Amino acid sequence: MTRRTLRLAAVLGTAALLGGATLAQASAAPTAAVRGHHAPAAKHVLLISVDGLHQSDLAWYVARHPHSALAQLVHGGVSYQHAQTTNPSDSFPGMVAQLTGGGPGTTGVYYDDTWNAKLLPAGTTDCRTAKPGVEVDLTEDLDRDQSRLDAGQGLAALPGSILHMTGNPTSLINPAKLPVDPKTCKPVYPHSYLKVNTVFEVVRQAGLRTAWSDKHAAYDILNGPSGKGIQDLFTPEINSDAIGYAAGADWTKDNAATQQYDSYKVAAVRNEIDGYDHARSRKVGVPAVFGLNFQTVSTAQKLPKSDGLTGGYTSKGVPGPLLQRALAYVDAQVGSLVREIRKQHLERNTTVILSAKHGQSPIDPKALTRIDDGALIDGLNAAWKAAHPGAGDLVVHAVDDDAMLLWLSDRSQAAADFAKNYLLGQSGSGTDIDKAAKPFAHSGLSRVYAGTAAAKFFGVKPGDARVPDVYGVAQYGVVYTGGTGKIAEHGGGHADDLDVPLVISGAGTPAHVTVGGTVHTTQIAPTILALLGLDPQRLEAVRIEHTRVLPVR
Repeated sequence: MTRRTLRLAAVLGTAALLGGATLAQASAAPTAAVRGHHAPAAKHVLLISVDGLHQSDLAWYVARHPHSALAQLVHGGVSYQHAQTTNPSDSFPGMVAQLTGGGPGTTGVYYDDTWNAKLLPAGTTDCRTAKPGVEVDLTEDLDRDQSRLDAGQGLAALPGSILHMTGNPTSLINPAKLPVDPKTCKPVYPHSYLKVNTVFEVVRQAGLRTAWSDKHAAYDILNGPSGKGIQDLFTPEINSDAIGYAAGADWTKDNAATQQYDSYKVAAVRNEIDGYDHARSRKVGVPAVFGLNFQTVSTAQKLPKSDGLTGGYTSKGVPGPLLQRALAYVDAQVGSLVREIRKQHLERNTTVILSAKHGQSPIDPKALTRIDDGALIDGLNAAWKAAHPGAGDLVVHAVDDDAMLLWLSDRSQAAADFAKNYLLGQSGSGTDIDKAAKPFAHSGLSRVYAGTAAAKFFGVKPGDARVPDVYGVAQYGVVYTGGTGKIAEHGGGHADDLDVPLVISGAGTPAHVTVGGTVHTTQIAPTILALLGLDPQRLEAVRIEHTRVLPVR
């Protein structure tokens, strides 16, 4: 740990020096009831996830913009230099980890699009004879109308009216698209799919207010198993048609569109800071826990070019023009939220936590190798059927971004080993950053966990209904995509995927502290509760994984 000697630059005034117990005191406090675990250090915790942001990106930006809002957050609080998100490093396990305190094996959430061997297909009505096994999709596909920014609510005059979108997006999920529980013969909503409770549920049980803003109605999952964790959940659909941009493009295909989209969530959170609901239609009080995620950095890392600017990195770890603009945009928006906190005189009792659901790989453009995963899966299925006459496809579901997750029709160890051996034996040619041919070996994989090894990797029992049968760790720089529209992806286990920023600044935190040891984003959840004076042990995942409150020394 390095202690800074600067005086507090005051993005939150002197809040970092005020507000009661420090995080260290909170973590040492005795167990107690839901209320009154210890004196609360904060009344409000604002959690900000900047998807795709690496710790190296934040350090690069702060070094060049020492008076920026991001720099003031870093210098005015506690900055963790080696924070890691979940592996797989996807949006859903990454966000769920921050708000439950648990990783994929504990939460049951491995990716935003997975397979469950025990649930029944969507639309099943005869649950006695139906064959189990179904895709569990937590993407825009669940929306009543995924082409609309309001997910099918039917608001007029979009996008200008989007703040009037419901704060209960569970109502915008099409139940006909949900897997069916064989025990109840009823659809399984995202919140019911989560195996453990959330910060929002614990906070609500304490009689405090909750809110959140994210990118799909499927973020209903953050409500937790009760379905009631978040009182105001604002989820404009990011993969809807981007109104005012190229026909057929969603809000991620143009970085300016992504910024416009992110600005709606920022406006919602500003309204909440002012004590209103996200639509500014009712005075409800400032939430105890609230926040949002940004997508702008993520699309600037993925897009080869947008708005006349080159995306990604110019060299290893050096943001290119589009990414620099995205970082400046996020800085400005974070600054606007902090100013609103100060305007409402909340700086003495508000803590801001900045992190990311996931990073993005590769940050070295020379390392990029794009591989068509479709051809690999087709080849594996063909090889399986050739070796097993009369058999169907071996792979029933696959998710391949910069990792490879496979669920198999035959869940035996022999079948998992067959898949592993086939994949490690494949070579071919992909494309590099300049779209030129680039050879690959071993299907672009460096390690493959198959069957019992995959279950062990995730800390679950073999045969678990949710765990992938095969988990492949990609070689550095490999991105599985059939075209050349992406230059980066997330989901894998490389440093570029896992190494995210983590900064805590404001009430209940010391100033000018840099923590050098490894921490994990799962530790955000118990830390939020500790700041609010609530018992972190109320979180089931915290008890299962023994997740600790973040250190400050």
